[in-house]
Amino acid sequence: MTNNDILRRLRYTFNLTDTAMVDIFAAAEATVTTEQVIAWLTKEGDEGFVKISDTEFATFLNGFINTKRGKRDGEQPLPESKLNNNIIFMKLRIALNMKAEDVIATLALVDFDLSKHELSAFSRKVENKHYRVCNDQILRLFLTGVQQQYRPAE
Repeated sequence: MTNNDILRRLRYTFNLTDTAMVDIFAAAEATVTTEQVIAWLTKEGDEGFVKISDTEFATFLNGFINTKRGKRDGEQPLPESKLNNNIIFMKLRIALNMKAEDVIATLALVDFDLSKHELSAFSRKVENKHYRVCNDQILRLFLTGVQQQYRPAE
């Protein structure tokens, strides 16, 4: 999944306006314009599409955490320069204040079983022998489950 795909899904799931998206970036102490947001949300191949960088998307996720959970005291974390699905998964989990049981229940909504041990493997350091890569399918299923929770079909 691309950063742009995930950004579009989060916008839809949480019914975020362009202004709300700009505000989320501002919550991470970053300044973006509505035009930039629109370009990032444009579908790939359409005129005006701009690929969002890992650093820009990490900034959005940090702002999403600050918006959903509130800013933590002290210095704000710097956005990562390189993102992978494990980092994105963790940041979304933090923003949505989900414990392991919540994530497992969210994945169960889309008929995907994941144990606590498998879930914790996504949070480990790469050097750890129990580290596991979060593939696109698991991230996509998680986002679909979150969508079912926060924006159920009318």
